[in-house]
Amino acid sequence: MTARSRSLAAGLGLALLAAGILTGCATPAGSGPSPSATTDDSMPDSDVSAAWLDNGRMVGVVTLGSSTCVPTAGDVAFADGVLQVELVEPQQATACTHDLVPRATIVALPEGVDPTQELEIRVTGEGYQGDTDLDGVAGLDPSSETDYLPSAGWADDGQLVILSWGSSSCAPTLESAEVTSPTEVTVTFAALPADQVCTMDMAPRGAVAQVPDDSALDDDAEVLAILTGGEFDNVRVPIIGHD
Repeated sequence: MTARSRSLAAGLGLALLAAGILTGCATPAGSGPSPSATTDDSMPDSDVSAAWLDNGRMVGVVTLGSSTCVPTAGDVAFADGVLQVELVEPQQATACTHDLVPRATIVALPEGVDPTQELEIRVTGEGYQGDTDLDGVAGLDPSSETDYLPSAGWADDGQLVILSWGSSSCAPTLESAEVTSPTEVTVTFAALPADQVCTMDMAPRGAVAQVPDDSALDDDAEVLAILTGGEFDNVRVPIIGHD
């Protein structure tokens, strides 16, 4: 199985703000209590995939559901090569669209996870029960702090997860993704409405793109994601993972 079956802290004050906000937006980097691994035989397995992000400091866990109600990571634990992730739905008062699309839950990895080695991910939570394997990627090094720059990684076949940092209430909205050369995928985002009010936090935001004709990409070369539109001005980031 392959990894596809897986700008920015502007000033010291913003960096400090980001550090405080992340405790509520991404799972703390510690082993923490183990989420319940109890399985329900009556519940069908969820369609789950994942991608390495942020130089191996995070993964994007992809599930299917409402595009406006993306689950967050609750308890996260790692032991014996298995990452257990509890997915938590938004509060009941949240209005959710009734579409069914792939969404990415950003999970900060606990200590002990080596992104150069294969990782099994088991997902639990209300309405969730599934697992996926994520191949290790040579060269990933999560030992330093994040630089709050965008990153991207392959999940399932032709499925690309993009991580960006910024206001949690103004996450980028994906418009399209297409192969524009054997080593480039251009990902276009929509412009934010001029009257949209954004919170002044710094949070990790995930977007999932389905790349058509990904077979046209060069499997033996580094492939870049070119992020354009919205808050991005032709930002070039390597896509983590291989065919």
